[in-house]
Amino acid sequence: QVQLVESGGRLVQAGGSLRLSCAVSGRTFGTYIVGWFRQAPGKEREFVAGINWSSTASYYLDSVKGRFTISRDNAKNTVDLQMVSLKPEDTAVYYCAAYAGAVAVSKDKNDYRDWGQGTQVTVSS
Repeated sequence: QVQLVESGGRLVQAGGSLRLSCAVSGRTFGTYIVGWFRQAPGKEREFVAGINWSSTASYYLDSVKGRFTISRDNAKNTVDLQMVSLKPEDTAVYYCAAYAGAVAVSKDKNDYRDWGQGTQVTVSS
């Protein structure tokens, strides 16, 4: 089990950029799959991006491809989400989540065991 704490969310204008960071505690962080999810008011929580333990594979929600980049630093126990060209529809609470014991990155939130508390991203038009 790991603990996750997100940071970096704030109000930004459309077209702007943000970098979210997820700090992870736990000695075996390097073996975990980590994903970013988001949840807008009245909507289901959705997968945004995920990365495997070795950073050799990453996956994205279609609507964020080319704008968001997920990365991890296993030495620092962090996973970042760089977001550029932000749109009002990106407004949501963003969560990082993790699970162990797999090779492939899952897009299903039910596969993720450990979750952070979330950070609010608001994109104004």
